[in-house]
Amino acid sequence: MNQMATSLRSALFFFLIIAFAVLFVTDSGAATVKPPQNKNILQDTYLQNKVKLETSSFGLPLFLDSYERNERVHVDVYGVFPHPFSSIAGILRVPANWCDIVAIHPNVKACTWDEQSGAGVLNFYVGKKTYQPPEEARQVKFRYQIVSQQKKYQDIILSADEGPFGTKNHIMRFEAIPLNDGRTFVHVSYEYSDSATLRLAGKAYFATFGRSKVGFTITGTDNKDQSLYIGGPRGAIERNAVRYYFAIQSFMNTVRYPENSIFDMRISQWFDLTTRFPKQFSDLERIDYLASKTTEHTNQIKLQGLIGPVLQ
Repeated sequence: MNQMATSLRSALFFFLIIAFAVLFVTDSGAATVKPPQNKNILQDTYLQNKVKLETSSFGLPLFLDSYERNERVHVDVYGVFPHPFSSIAGILRVPANWCDIVAIHPNVKACTWDEQSGAGVLNFYVGKKTYQPPEEARQVKFRYQIVSQQKKYQDIILSADEGPFGTKNHIMRFEAIPLNDGRTFVHVSYEYSDSATLRLAGKAYFATFGRSKVGFTITGTDNKDQSLYIGGPRGAIERNAVRYYFAIQSFMNTVRYPENSIFDMRISQWFDLTTRFPKQFSDLERIDYLASKTTEHTNQIKLQGLIGPVLQ
């Protein structure tokens, strides 16, 4: 009986490790970045999907696409922010601001930034969704790169070479162009290459502990005519990309508020956005998330203070 219990605990621990790898597969390094897209392509994407944005099932001007191809998992999130391009571009070109953005994600326990060899490097402290001190989290280094900074186009990439279980070439990308009405069309993408080990373990995880976790792509309907959503690695990467999209949106929505209330408003707004999608984001209680993020933000300020400029 004891041997069986030990085996079950070992299997559960293994699946939890796999779940973490699938849901947040990143590591240190600087991935080989694909050639940049350009503002004409992004403009065409907006014009072709204008109606889709206006009638989005998200209840927000937002839509996404994802795919698995060979060993690559990729997701694109497109949406419209009610802020002028100049404001967004000015804020997001500062690496320190990205630390405050990504730290809104429940798995990011803190983020610090520094310059290494003339390039910006963001150090993510990645852990579980509930509170975790940074010394217990895993440090993940991303290279920050402004691929293009034009008057009417911005392209920023965070990249990493290798991840756990043989994953590699992790790329998070942000693009933006201005619209005629003072709003901004934005594109957030995330992708990575997995491995045979991760694919095999991921199948086991999503067939058991992770079978109820879904993304946003509708794959069909059930016998009650209710929508069915994509699961597996595509579902996981869709959830993560939307979490980051909401983090950028919450950051931009609160930049003009008083300094003493801006952080509380930011994390509250992020959580409120996720509650619109209970099928995808029902694994956090509001009181727990807000309490964890408040303490983790204090930890982040202390960590950054040991490096250089303090993030507020």
